[in-house]
Amino acid sequence: MHHAINGPTLPPMPYRLMLSRFIDRIRASPGLAVLVVLAAAAVYAFVELVDEVLEGESRAFDEWVLQALRSPGDPGQPIGPWWVESMFVDITALGGTTVVTLMTLAVLGYLVMDGKRHTALLVLVSVAGGAALSSALKLGFDRPRPDLVAHLVEVQTLSFPSGHAMVSAVTYLTLGALLAQVQSRKRLKAYILGVAIVLTLLIGISRVYLGVHWPTDVIAGWCAGTAWAIGCWVIAAWLQAKGKIEGEG
Repeated sequence: MHHAINGPTLPPMPYRLMLSRFIDRIRASPGLAVLVVLAAAAVYAFVELVDEVLEGESRAFDEWVLQALRSPGDPGQPIGPWWVESMFVDITALGGTTVVTLMTLAVLGYLVMDGKRHTALLVLVSVAGGAALSSALKLGFDRPRPDLVAHLVEVQTLSFPSGHAMVSAVTYLTLGALLAQVQSRKRLKAYILGVAIVLTLLIGISRVYLGVHWPTDVIAGWCAGTAWAIGCWVIAAWLQAKGKIEGEG
């Protein structure tokens, strides 16, 4: 009769231990738990939106919104006075590659000079990773740009999700959270995050007003970008608690 040989108990796998500690950290912090729920909700909304778009059920909504933003009978003329179009052209540039890159580099330079190299690396990974994910999603869904109304700015890439909406959410929400983190007053924290959210919303709205994105492109970009940014926030908070990245001060 053979007996099983009981050897020494193997230590838990590193990734399992890390996951366990990560879950414990979330349970110990109601704020982090709320962020995780928000990120999950954003991912769920994105998935549901993808389903609607692929099945064509969003087409009527998309067309109605774009047509509502054009003068009746003239798809090349947006509603509102001339300065509204000029304003949205300026706003949409805030979500473009050039502005986002320059702003990110400026923040990275500041963090490195301030001795917060690990935080700088996290910001770089967050923004660059979000931009790469946006490009990958565009190629994966391969949705063409709207042809219902005239485009008021030049565009070259695919449509779904909106890169401006997604990358601006990733960049401005991440940088906003970083700035809010070093503030002790809740009013200032709320103001900084509020500015980041308003900028993200305005950039997305500008893409629809200018006729270069379907509304569902922008909403999907907001959802994916917000989920990515929140995920980076949670990871940053966890790493900071472990002393892996620099904290306040």
